[in-house]
Amino acid sequence: MKRRLLPITLLATMLCVVFSVPALAQQFPTKPVRLVIPWTAGGSTDVLGRALANELTKVWGQPVVVENPAGAGSVIGADRVANSAPDGYTLMMTIDTTTVHNRFLYKLPYDPDKSFTPITIVARSGQFVITNPAFPAKNLRELVDYARKNPGKVAYASYGQGSQPELFFETLGKREGVQFLKVPYKGVADCIRATVAGEVQATISSPAASGSQVRAEKVRPIAIGGPQRTSLFPNVPTITESGYPYADAGIWFGLFAPGGMNPQLVERIHRDTIAIIKRPDFVEKFIKGFSLDLVGNTPAEFTAVIGSNVKMIAEMVKAAGVKQQ
Repeated sequence: MKRRLLPITLLATMLCVVFSVPALAQQFPTKPVRLVIPWTAGGSTDVLGRALANELTKVWGQPVVVENPAGAGSVIGADRVANSAPDGYTLMMTIDTTTVHNRFLYKLPYDPDKSFTPITIVARSGQFVITNPAFPAKNLRELVDYARKNPGKVAYASYGQGSQPELFFETLGKREGVQFLKVPYKGVADCIRATVAGEVQATISSPAASGSQVRAEKVRPIAIGGPQRTSLFPNVPTITESGYPYADAGIWFGLFAPGGMNPQLVERIHRDTIAIIKRPDFVEKFIKGFSLDLVGNTPAEFTAVIGSNVKMIAEMVKAAGVKQQ
């Protein structure tokens, strides 16, 4: 009799587990949720993350508490998430640097592919290639041609090893057989200022950071990264349109959970997040308001984007001669 009861008991246990998962996903959350933003407070990632946290708090009826364990290019905060339980009560809002670029820059204490569960890219922003208005090149192809005829005389502003200006211009230089001059600055704002002042001829910056200078014609946007033109500056061609698809420059803002989270719970968090970020009022204030483009893709699509980005950045890092620290 005991032998007959054993398979029945095991089957009953398995059924209870299977049917309890959707129920847990529907009941989630039953306590406060932590949203880790591994960057300093006040930046674009922080503002967007806090806006989402505020709206999720209303939808879930539980506080979504933001933490900013910044440092080491987001490695400190990401490590905290990687070592958290995959139960939905720890989430992370970050940019592509965390799961794409950092694997080439640092010896990470976690696996950037297995330690996180992608939920959705909330928004993205192609990065402008901007030049000083006095620079004769009116588009990216003319810039390359000018550099070819004037080796080492086209200077670009960069803000650190592995930064987008360095990756972009060094990749472009290697692939096109031209030489650019790198001039280091402390940050993006300094790079834009140097381009406006004519200390350098070009740099890379986001529409959010340099949009006002573009509108005031203090800098000229000659191309923008990303799969398509931005609706905010529709006359600026993409880098791919310009003929250089291997040297893209863009940034995305994505929502993650720790690796290994249950698919039903992923679907629940994804569904609630998408409903918020696609609301017209949210788009107007936090997406368009920060010169971003709404994405809101699926976890599978997000995973594919990361894989594609890793392949491209690997080539760019190699071209730029960036060494892992």
